[in-house]
Amino acid sequence: MKLMDQLRVKVAKWPYSLLSVMAAVSAFGLYTSMYAFRKAFAAGTFTGQQYLHIDYKVWLVIAQVVGYTFSKFYGIRFIAEVNSKNRGRYILTLIGIAWLALLAFAFVPAPWNIVFLFINGFPLGLIWGLVFGYLEGRRSTEFMAAVLSISLIFASGFVKTIGRTLLTVLHVNEYYMPFLTGAIFVLPLVLFVFFMELMPPPSTRDRQLRAERSPMNAAERRNFLVRFLPGIILTIIIYVLLTIMRDVRDNFEVEIWADLGIKSNSIYTGIDSIISAIVLVGMSLLILVKKNLRAFSIIHLFIIGGCILVGVSTMLFSLKIISPVSWMTMAGLGLYMGYVPYNAIFFDRMIATFNYRSNVGFIMYIADSMGYLGSVSILFIKELGHPAISWGAFFKEGAMIVAVVGGICSVLSLIYFWQSSNRDKKKIRTEDNEQVGFNMISSQS
Repeated sequence: MKLMDQLRVKVAKWPYSLLSVMAAVSAFGLYTSMYAFRKAFAAGTFTGQQYLHIDYKVWLVIAQVVGYTFSKFYGIRFIAEVNSKNRGRYILTLIGIAWLALLAFAFVPAPWNIVFLFINGFPLGLIWGLVFGYLEGRRSTEFMAAVLSISLIFASGFVKTIGRTLLTVLHVNEYYMPFLTGAIFVLPLVLFVFFMELMPPPSTRDRQLRAERSPMNAAERRNFLVRFLPGIILTIIIYVLLTIMRDVRDNFEVEIWADLGIKSNSIYTGIDSIISAIVLVGMSLLILVKKNLRAFSIIHLFIIGGCILVGVSTMLFSLKIISPVSWMTMAGLGLYMGYVPYNAIFFDRMIATFNYRSNVGFIMYIADSMGYLGSVSILFIKELGHPAISWGAFFKEGAMIVAVVGGICSVLSLIYFWQSSNRDKKKIRTEDNEQVGFNMISSQS
């Protein structure tokens, strides 16, 4: 038996709660480390450069998001079919490729180095599915996924704070800053991957409560889509809107704060830490809800509440009732109340509710591919159609669309899945009654 297998056997004997904490912290650390290779460039402003009448930084964002989008489409099949034994090796290889792309970005002059942000984005788009594969289908998935998802909020601000510190304190060149930020996280990345590899597979009890998770072939993927198509369409609409606005906030947060008249290297981490704590507590509490349909419904209410908070806070800010900091905090919280569940527990509880043998990665990458396609499309529309609109004004207008359309679609999604679950229960009762009748006739004959 290999050393890794021996260590995994020993770890499997740990108390379940300790295993869950180890996996949660390791997943958080791993994905936060990945963000250092993905989002550090957003800490730069790259002012004074335009190509084809589009700002250079926007080109960088577009290039990376296009690579990320292509990756999500590729991941629909790749993540659905990936063998669990290869996860750690894939993670290190893919992030290594992304890091080398940042090195090339530093050395190749603009605008030719834009292509390396595309190369950087493609491998990183596969990391979420590989990391979540360690966590899904377990009794404590809500807790572990909640901690992992906090990295979606915390890591971006944290990495940008480090990037801004390298720029303003150490006076690192803007083009070298992304590569050097990644270098800081290489050792933590390797360490967290090692800890994730120690996780044993889901137990028999896990599979009983949360449905078995397995790779899916083409026929299984097609059947899954047919079975849940109306709900999936509604989910994708909501997720596309949330992804677009989350990406705008993430990639142009420096510019949005500047439009609001606030400049501070630490404000990103401070506000995102508050949001992270609130979302973490809210999502982690779902571990207490044992009935899958009830938990799935609560998740919908969480998303609906997020859309309402985005809309209300934006209206209050427009009326000058609340300050810019309060608005960005409340709007950010609302966005992540909607966005994070889709990246963590929405599809996990959906599969468990309907006891459907499948995996989260497949459906998540369908949603992600559409989300990032929408994100890059909006970037082109904004820059080519409405370049005069500031990122602050664009974010405010988009927030209201998320509030209205996202809220309505979330309510419709809740209704659809409730009705679908009731139909399944009625079908099972009918089949049971028919079987009882058949058994009675057989015994009489």
